[in-house]
Amino acid sequence: MARQIDSLSVFLPCYNEEANLEKTYKNVKGNLERNVSRHEIIIVDDGSRDKTGEIADRIAKKDRSVKVIHHRPNRGYGAAFKSGFYNASLPWITFIDADGQFDFAEINHFLEAQKNTNADLVIGYYLDRKVSRLRKLNSLVWQTIVFMLFGLKVRDIDCGFKLVSKRVLDTIPRLESERGAFISSEFLIKAKKAGFKIVEIGVTHYPRKQGEATGAKLNVIVKSFIDLFKLWWKLM
Repeated sequence: MARQIDSLSVFLPCYNEEANLEKTYKNVKGNLERNVSRHEIIIVDDGSRDKTGEIADRIAKKDRSVKVIHHRPNRGYGAAFKSGFYNASLPWITFIDADGQFDFAEINHFLEAQKNTNADLVIGYYLDRKVSRLRKLNSLVWQTIVFMLFGLKVRDIDCGFKLVSKRVLDTIPRLESERGAFISSEFLIKAKKAGFKIVEIGVTHYPRKQGEATGAKLNVIVKSFIDLFKLWWKLM
């Protein structure tokens, strides 16, 4: 049985989240202090046009456990995802979106699931995703295509709350996707192909109160499919 995780890197990918970042940081910080003895927080400001970067820098000045990575210009969710993962220094890594749609208090469920199952990855799935029906349909279609091409079957590929052993990142081929939303699929496909154990748990999803989601924009969707078929062709 796995030992209790006592050190944790957390990264927060951000794009125009000035209304949500500080509250998300406080939620993450408080729950880290309650659950692990050592931690670091990485805020990835992906070329935000608002005051997200300024807020992140202000937080880092007050809290030595926080480091900030700025992308200039905006490079996309995949790039933010990679910057967070590859700059994490502790043996276990977790992340949540900085938009306030998760409660990081649920990290204790992830830690408990890992301890009970000895999983290399504990990935969340939405118990009730607070998005439009169209976006839910898009996700279902995407997951079906990923399953058909790669045999990856999970309840929710793109849920933005996961717990991962750094050993996974150190083992699998380096992640490539940048602009589109394919990055989470690429990561899980490569982890599964490498034989790592994946366990799923349900997480609560809250409505976005402020800011604007960008994952459903047409250019993001198109780039995601381009990356999807590039990886399929490479693996074939």
